[in-house]
Amino acid sequence: MKAIVLRARCDLALEDVERSRCGHDQVLVRVTNSGICGTDLKIYDGSIPVRYPLIMGHEISGDVVAGGGDTIAIGDRVVIDPCLYCGHCINCRAGQTNLCRDGGLIGRDSNGGFAEYFLSSVNHAHKLPENIDSQKGPLIQVLTTCIHAQRPLNIFPTESVVVIGLGVTGQLHVQLAKAHGARPVIGVTRSEWKGQLAKGLGADITLTSGAETVNQVLDITNGQGADVVIVSTGSASALADAVLMCRPAAKLSLFGVITATEIRLPFYQLYYKELKIFNSRAATAADFPAAIDLVSRGVVKLDPLVSHRIPLADLASAMQILETSADHRMKIIVDHN
Repeated sequence: MKAIVLRARCDLALEDVERSRCGHDQVLVRVTNSGICGTDLKIYDGSIPVRYPLIMGHEISGDVVAGGGDTIAIGDRVVIDPCLYCGHCINCRAGQTNLCRDGGLIGRDSNGGFAEYFLSSVNHAHKLPENIDSQKGPLIQVLTTCIHAQRPLNIFPTESVVVIGLGVTGQLHVQLAKAHGARPVIGVTRSEWKGQLAKGLGADITLTSGAETVNQVLDITNGQGADVVIVSTGSASALADAVLMCRPAAKLSLFGVITATEIRLPFYQLYYKELKIFNSRAATAADFPAAIDLVSRGVVKLDPLVSHRIPLADLASAMQILETSADHRMKIIVDHN
């Protein structure tokens, strides 16, 4: 089969590789679409170390062409859960498969979906209904991570929610908060274009991040601060601002991956406000049916979040787009047909 292979740092090549045979409790998926995310870029440029050669790609949808089980059959269209887990450790036994100590990620720790075919465990394949086309499949995987992050927040109607960072996941967090009945939903971004997109997807107010953003949030919330603040960016300064935007006893969600090892935070405010702090990592199998249902019912819209479509052979060009274009870029979908 054809696959885009990462042979070394920043070295992608179209190669012929052996197609895996389908075994017991497995499905062979003809990949129709995949998505590219920041993790792929970090693997590509060497920021995340991996073993070479590697087929990247963990946002995968396609058609089952072999294998199957009680819930999945040949001909079904599926989206793949990319989190690998052992099923036996203390976290797996508690249903926290995303935290498996021996787990991993498809496309990072094992070959992924930037190929013609992908071999998956049946348990990792989730069937797509007829009203969801396969091109949305990769974004459903992204949506599961946002659902997983918002579950412990237990957002109530009329609670004020601030989402800092309006990339793909920020736009999804806006839609989920709105679906919970939050009001107002406030989006914070450096990009006017992303702010307008968020308004179209349900944000009541969008703010341009800057020196006055914290005061603007306080003004909007009558000086109290927001009930919920979701940090959907990897900026350390955004986390500091988030603490200041929270009202006492607010819920603070650390969704964005912050790689800084030293951060300046208003620690007294953390103490004084008695904030409830949550963080999340990836998703579990239970988040996939919820994501599929929300998209199927039109509660969450994915089409506006796709800014680029490219053929698989142009994957290297897509990496360049990720590196150089930020303002008018959202999700890049790879077409495998």
